[in-house]
Amino acid sequence: MKGSLKMTSLLSHIRNSSKKTKINTNRHSNRKRSKLRNHNAISIPKDLPFPQQQQDDDEKENAEEGFKLKSSAPSHTHGVQPLGNLYLNPGFLDSSDLGVLSTVSKSFYVFTNHEPLWRNLVLENLNGGFQFNGSWKSTYVAASYPSFDISSSALKSFKVRDFYSDYLFQSWLCANLEMKPEWLERDNIVRKRGISVEEFVLNFEEPNKPVLLEGSIDNWDALRNWDRDYLMQLSGDVKFAVGPVEMKLGDYFRYSDQVREERPLYLFDPKFAEKVRKLGSEYEVPVYFREDLFGVLGSERPDYRWIIIGPAGSGSSFHVDPNSTSAWNAVIKGSKKWILFPPDVIPPGVHPSPDGSEVASPVSIMEWFMNFYSATKNWKKKPVECVCKAGEVIFVPNGWWHLVINLEESIAITQNYVSRRNLLNVLDFLNRPNASTLVSGTRDRVNLYDKFKNAIEASFPGEIVELTRKEAEKKIQQKKLSFWDSVTDSNAGAFKFSF
Repeated sequence: MKGSLKMTSLLSHIRNSSKKTKINTNRHSNRKRSKLRNHNAISIPKDLPFPQQQQDDDEKENAEEGFKLKSSAPSHTHGVQPLGNLYLNPGFLDSSDLGVLSTVSKSFYVFTNHEPLWRNLVLENLNGGFQFNGSWKSTYVAASYPSFDISSSALKSFKVRDFYSDYLFQSWLCANLEMKPEWLERDNIVRKRGISVEEFVLNFEEPNKPVLLEGSIDNWDALRNWDRDYLMQLSGDVKFAVGPVEMKLGDYFRYSDQVREERPLYLFDPKFAEKVRKLGSEYEVPVYFREDLFGVLGSERPDYRWIIIGPAGSGSSFHVDPNSTSAWNAVIKGSKKWILFPPDVIPPGVHPSPDGSEVASPVSIMEWFMNFYSATKNWKKKPVECVCKAGEVIFVPNGWWHLVINLEESIAITQNYVSRRNLLNVLDFLNRPNASTLVSGTRDRVNLYDKFKNAIEASFPGEIVELTRKEAEKKIQQKKLSFWDSVTDSNAGAFKFSF
């Protein structure tokens, strides 16, 4: 009965799986969600041969941006997901199941050797205690059955011919595509060097606009010292957070040197400075971001700083930074492509749930570039884009959607912070009815609002009241300007009526 149920669900998945992937907007959450795409129709890049009529139909369909949820719709009460998501859910098919299914037919042999299935098994069962062995399947077999010499297995050279799958091909395509030159051409971010803190606040932090800062970390020891050898020597056997597991740096670099996959694992550790204190002493917060009001919580503050290491192709798909904070990201080695959309513009192909707890989006960053990047060229509100190189720092304002992809192996530091310009936004976010779902980086999600507000009032008496008063005055002023904008034709110098 158990085998029959699995086979039925497997066939159902192959026929009917969902195109979109469900991910949690809380990028530091431990809640895991499967990532699927439609197995029946590959998304073909527009520069490949394609019948014109079909292309026009597809562009029209993309412009409509698919289905939209009612604005009042919450997430499903019990977290129910599409049936197809069951197939790739860790624990549904174990290694023995995959082995048995691989003997059924040529089709099953190919599907059961799909690397993401074995990646799930490695990450779920080996808990970071593995050394990558060229492929996820080889890694799992080598760790689980040490006496079996997979390198001498005849199956390693076994080839299947005349097999066709849109799903498997697109996964391979996204893993092997180079970034197209036109994806890197647009660089419209404002760049500044040597500006004062007052100018930064007035022109960027206050109006909530991104900026790329040059020369602001030239004094960092990290900028001079941090390379592979130095970091491995300094860290020794310390393990760092890599996706759902923890790995030693040497093991992670062994993986990143060999892997070629659609979604490479990203080293993203919030406790690096506590694990290796010298790492925390070799950089300092740039002068523009030193007012961080979450500091009043001391050790109870949410996670706020991370070391980030990843190979070319790794990165973060579209998200908004946690807890309504702003952020800065400093590249120490390598380079990163950034795409940012303001809070009122949802990126194409990205569909957040009305309550903000979930986002449906393409499986991988490369898939988004293939299928959606070109659409932004015709948008009235175009995204802010740049390539951030070693020694440069980007300011990411609160609420801005952003995607980041490493163009080469990269090392970076990022921190999220709260200043007076953003304090009311953060308090409002922490006090939302579904804060227990949205708040991240802390075990005490429910009480974080009260703790933070009380600590601010104790450390800065009257500050919240004063900021609230200024915000109210600002809104009144904006309403006055909006009224005169609606009745004055500035081009003709005359009045017009708009009712």
